[in-house]
Amino acid sequence: MSLPIGSTIGIIGGGQLGRMLAMAAARLGYRMIVLEPQADCPAAHVANRQIVAAFDDPAALAELASASAVVTYEFENVPVAAAETLAARVPVYPPARALEVAQDRVTEKSFLNGIGIPTAEFCPIDNDDQLTVALKKFSGSGVLKTRRLGYDGKGQRVFRNMETGGFAGTCEAMGNVPLILESLVAFEREISVIAARGLDGSIAAYDPAENVHREGILRSSTVPATIKPETAAAAKEAVAKILSALGYVGVIGVEFFVLADGALLANELAPRVHNSGHWTEAACIVSQFEQHVRAVAGLPLGSPARHSDCEMENLIGDDMLTVPALLAEPDLMLHLYGKTESRPGRKMGHFTRISRRS
Repeated sequence: MSLPIGSTIGIIGGGQLGRMLAMAAARLGYRMIVLEPQADCPAAHVANRQIVAAFDDPAALAELASASAVVTYEFENVPVAAAETLAARVPVYPPARALEVAQDRVTEKSFLNGIGIPTAEFCPIDNDDQLTVALKKFSGSGVLKTRRLGYDGKGQRVFRNMETGGFAGTCEAMGNVPLILESLVAFEREISVIAARGLDGSIAAYDPAENVHREGILRSSTVPATIKPETAAAAKEAVAKILSALGYVGVIGVEFFVLADGALLANELAPRVHNSGHWTEAACIVSQFEQHVRAVAGLPLGSPARHSDCEMENLIGDDMLTVPALLAEPDLMLHLYGKTESRPGRKMGHFTRISRRS
């Protein structure tokens, strides 16, 4: 049963993704209440109400549950216990299980392998001795990452063709937290699939985007990706398998490495709307944000078909200086996030250039 028009959707997190979800919810006739510790956050500018409190504050969670018909979230580091507390009082989508899987890279890769989706080889790392053994296994190369909380290239160190020894102090330098070493993958390109699963189990997947990262941060997503149709179909099939295995409701983003022969290795999943899906608001009738609202509200999913080819680029830091020139371009959609302070590495907005399909 779908939420009646005028119902309130709660969202944990008040960044730009929450802002865009609130805008999509308003278009469909819903109200939005945001739980976010930062006052005057980007989502607060367009939501109906903000609860200014920590994500795990018991009183704030009780207030959010009592005010919402359903609760969702805009980032994957929501405390699992908080999601479970809410779920005892109000439906929470995506389910807390999706958070649990996505928050730990070892858990995530083990889950993916367990449902038949290949990933890079990996080893859990808790000390420098384990790192030495793992690097030897991977011929001296690999990517060392924190198991939890890393994003946009943070919490990572790359090893290339290094002798397996002399790594004393590495784990301490990484914060003495649980780590994972992933084997280096000789991939040709990176792609991602944005897809949604509804309350009725229906699935809608957008076309894969080809992504370019610099310094660990997504710079651009281009659709169509330069991959074979069978590779695109395999990526969508893998994401559908993930959604079904998790009993998922809402939008998910899954990143893949594409190998020279077209084979895929899953890199990571994000149980939320995703930066590499921002192009959908310009090139599709139903954006990923509207699709997520439709899913969690129990509405029919919209068509993921695109009417245009496109390229989305993030505006990061001083890229904001290009805004006047961008606005002079035809066939370009600009979206700024309402952040007043621009600093290096901070996502301030994005734009999408479209090329209409004949």
